[in-house]
Amino acid sequence: MKTASHEAGGLGSEGLTATGARVSPSRSFVPVAVRRILTGLLGAVALWASGAPTAHAYTIYVSSEKDNEITVVDGATLKVQAKVPVGARPRGIVLGKDNKRLFICTSDADHIEVMDLAGLKVVRTLPSGPDPELLALGPKGRFLYVANEDDNMVTVIDVDEGTKVGEIQVGVEPEGLGISPDGKWLVNTSETTNMAHFISLVSRQVEANVLVYQRPRVAQFTPDGKQVWVSSEIGGAVSVIDVPTKRVIKKLRFAIPGLRSESIQPVGIRISADGKRAFVALGPAARVAAIDAKTFEVQKYILVGQRVWNLAFSPGEKLLFTTNGVSNDMSVIDVRRLRAIKSVPVGRLPWGVVVAP
Repeated sequence: MKTASHEAGGLGSEGLTATGARVSPSRSFVPVAVRRILTGLLGAVALWASGAPTAHAYTIYVSSEKDNEITVVDGATLKVQAKVPVGARPRGIVLGKDNKRLFICTSDADHIEVMDLAGLKVVRTLPSGPDPELLALGPKGRFLYVANEDDNMVTVIDVDEGTKVGEIQVGVEPEGLGISPDGKWLVNTSETTNMAHFISLVSRQVEANVLVYQRPRVAQFTPDGKQVWVSSEIGGAVSVIDVPTKRVIKKLRFAIPGLRSESIQPVGIRISADGKRAFVALGPAARVAAIDAKTFEVQKYILVGQRVWNLAFSPGEKLLFTTNGVSNDMSVIDVRRLRAIKSVPVGRLPWGVVVAP
């Protein structure tokens, strides 16, 4: 990770004191170790003052449908580091449990690709049904669950063996996949049936079906596993489902001054690790709704790029990254201030986003 700090020995014939005055090394009585600490502190202050992110090293990966590539962004500098060619129309992406692999739904190639993050290249393909769109990795990292939009199935893949080991019949046009924190439930959304399907990860059978608003896209569990939030793109709402009873307990609607209701289309959802706040991407509205997850009140609509699709937190959740499919960029949201602070150009039609520590 690049930082703004410098060692005193790297300043040529002079060092730098805590006040910024230059002194000759021959006249300095400050020990080298202390000078290094002071210089590092000055560098950190300079970095903070510039408004640049100061998080630990991490990497952001963005799938781009149009360019058939994964864009790699350095989390410290927010600079694009590489663009990796992959199969046709990459959409949903998920990290392996070891953070060494990236699983990619290459939707028009009808399979899953595995990218090695050290070498930044695709090293393997896994079988799936037609048109894989979103995927989720099981609790132990061995089984991959894939929503295949064209055959109304959730495919189960054994990652270790590289084989398809099961198919689960669900509603028409399956898309969203969310796994409960306790590893008991997989929730799949079907866009045309307008349902959230609760699938037991033990039996791999649908145990309950919950009717939601039109065209459900993403399912996200709260950290305590008591609720699952389901976004409905055409319905313009989010359904909050009580997991024990499998019933909708809250329906969230959104209203943005100056925008027609049909322009507000919820898609991606992220809920903070403490369960206190939720963020919902609102598609053509070019906004992300910040919501109090306890009261269900919208705290703010955050302006981002055009056609915002999906979301991912930085480690520590100080930043939130959005993929903006029409403006071909990634917005960076300061979570504390609830505002976008930077736009990073990525590939065309960016769709999925994940962060690797």
